[in-house]
Amino acid sequence: MSDFDNNQHLTDLYPFLHKKDKDPVKEHQALLESVKQKSNESILIKQQFFAENAEALVAAAHAIASVYMNNGRMLAMGNGGSSCDAAHFSVEFQHPVTAGRPALPAINLLADTAMNSAVANDVGFQHIFVRQLCAHGRKEDGLIGFSTSGNSHNLMQAYIKAKELGLITLGLAGGDGGDMKSSGLVDYCLVVASDSIHRVQEVHVACYHILWDLTHTLLADSRGQVS
Repeated sequence: MSDFDNNQHLTDLYPFLHKKDKDPVKEHQALLESVKQKSNESILIKQQFFAENAEALVAAAHAIASVYMNNGRMLAMGNGGSSCDAAHFSVEFQHPVTAGRPALPAINLLADTAMNSAVANDVGFQHIFVRQLCAHGRKEDGLIGFSTSGNSHNLMQAYIKAKELGLITLGLAGGDGGDMKSSGLVDYCLVVASDSIHRVQEVHVACYHILWDLTHTLLADSRGQVS
């Protein structure tokens, strides 16, 4: 898309922002309508995703719980905004906010800027997660990746290494799931069927919050059965 076409597209979407003589009242009403439409869309996509993926979500929670039952750790990865999801996922498990729930080991593979920049500079950005898996990955561990497209090359390289090491693999993607869905490398792939990066990431946040809660429930049930 050319710059002209892109500018015209934005003008068509938000005509009130491009008029020289703006009407403040109409502009305010248009912004309110935008809030309404986007929030309704966000709610609708969440409802559709969880209605269609409840079973898959429970299965993924069982997989994460099995990692911890086997004294493993969860490793998390992503790029850009999805790297923030990897960090958020990790801190949820390390620092539970609900009383009585134990801290569980989770490593955010984006946390070490020196390591990531060294690998990216020396051998290429596509290797930043692979090198860390070589150092940290154990067969008892699980690897979860976040990608709104499902096509992030460095994530796919990490999934190849994870399967070589025998890790359980999980992924949260958007659109049609991309390579994460089609490769067969991701044991549990949860796909938000939307092309909006924002809507996909909003569902991802709700998704791993629920996974966190389900995992702790399963672990509590397991401890109860053992005792």
